[in-house]
Amino acid sequence: MQTELPPLSPSWRDGAKEAEALLSSSFSSSSLPTAAVAEDANPEAPILHLLRSAPITSTGGGGGERRMRRRAVSDPCISSSASHRRSFRGDVTRAAAETFLLTRLALTLLRYLGVGYRWITKFLALSCYAILLMPGFLQVGYYYFFSSQVRRSIVYGEKPRNRLDLYLPADSDDVKPVAAFVTGGAWIIGYKAWGALLGKRLSERGIIVACIDYRNFPQGTISNMVEDVSLGISFVCNNIASYGGDTNRIYLIGQSAGAHISSCALLDQAIKECGEGENAAWSVSQIKAYFGISGGYNILNLVDHFHRRGLYRSIFLSIMEGEQSLWRFSPEVVVQDSSVTHAVSLLPHVILFHGTSDYSIPSIASKTFADALRSNGARVDLVLYEGKTHTDLFLQDPLRGGRDELLEDIFGVIHADDAAAHAINVVKPPARRLVPECMLSLARSISPF
Repeated sequence: MQTELPPLSPSWRDGAKEAEALLSSSFSSSSLPTAAVAEDANPEAPILHLLRSAPITSTGGGGGERRMRRRAVSDPCISSSASHRRSFRGDVTRAAAETFLLTRLALTLLRYLGVGYRWITKFLALSCYAILLMPGFLQVGYYYFFSSQVRRSIVYGEKPRNRLDLYLPADSDDVKPVAAFVTGGAWIIGYKAWGALLGKRLSERGIIVACIDYRNFPQGTISNMVEDVSLGISFVCNNIASYGGDTNRIYLIGQSAGAHISSCALLDQAIKECGEGENAAWSVSQIKAYFGISGGYNILNLVDHFHRRGLYRSIFLSIMEGEQSLWRFSPEVVVQDSSVTHAVSLLPHVILFHGTSDYSIPSIASKTFADALRSNGARVDLVLYEGKTHTDLFLQDPLRGGRDELLEDIFGVIHADDAAAHAINVVKPPARRLVPECMLSLARSISPF
């Protein structure tokens, strides 16, 4: 029997802040540039400064120490070797800090979850689901870590997990359209690498993809997530040109919880632009269209639904910063407020995708959001996929290979004004299958989503 849990205690928040500060100190630097900073450009670990300042001595006596010092500075081979050592040790230090943080946050989350049969069965189902899809995950993982077209962990802010991955098309002859993607994960287990399959598929069709990471619960709550995503969008809008992106063709894509978070960020930005003229790092006018995939946009109507599916009310309300904040983070409710009518008119073209057999977030969530947007003057389209589940659109269908309805619809919008790209897509061979059909079918039947 599941017992309702009390709100988070101050001790929990202190622990989370301490862990966040630890990771922040590992990643931050007073000299961090405003442009893209690669993973290897992070500050050196303190131990490296000690090693660098240590005297270099020689057993040969007489001038040996001076000669070795001069060689260490002048010999390019030794300088290169030292640089590689510094980079490797820096990677290890950052990995250790992040592992410590994630482990501590995971233990905190497990303590908060308590013992409930629903989330335990969901976890077991998720484990089996991942094992069945492992052949595809391994191939996508190899691409993610070893492809020269992937730029991992580019820094876009100073907070923990303010990183994004870029997926670049092989053809770099001209500027490319850009898709900023925010992945799902029930506000708890989202991670930028979950967008690797989408990034691979879109970049193969000549689209640059930026997968934005953000703080998850319990490392952060919904306002932190919206803040991070907004900052990531700002980085893409202001820096993607240096990677060959077309700043006039930037699209925003959100999936599941990522659709909710990104829609909040987009609407918040529109409201700010209608406010008291505060300075903004990006504008909704820079986003050509918004794609929401299997999202939930009225959180007030989903609390009980999520509770029945194992995301317990006490946890979800903590993620959403209390019951009093539910309306504020429900875009469907916000757009119906007469005071934000002008802000709604600033929104880009909104296209919502949803499967009719989605039980994690029922397709009615996209339908009612589309109706609310339309009735308040926004340009919106709703695309429903008959019989598709929550994970069919994002995982099973792309892993199956062949023609992918969702991706074809996204391509159609992004390349609507590009006849040459359309011609290439027509003759391009279909994506190959990554997972056998029997494993996909079994995974679909036990999916916890």
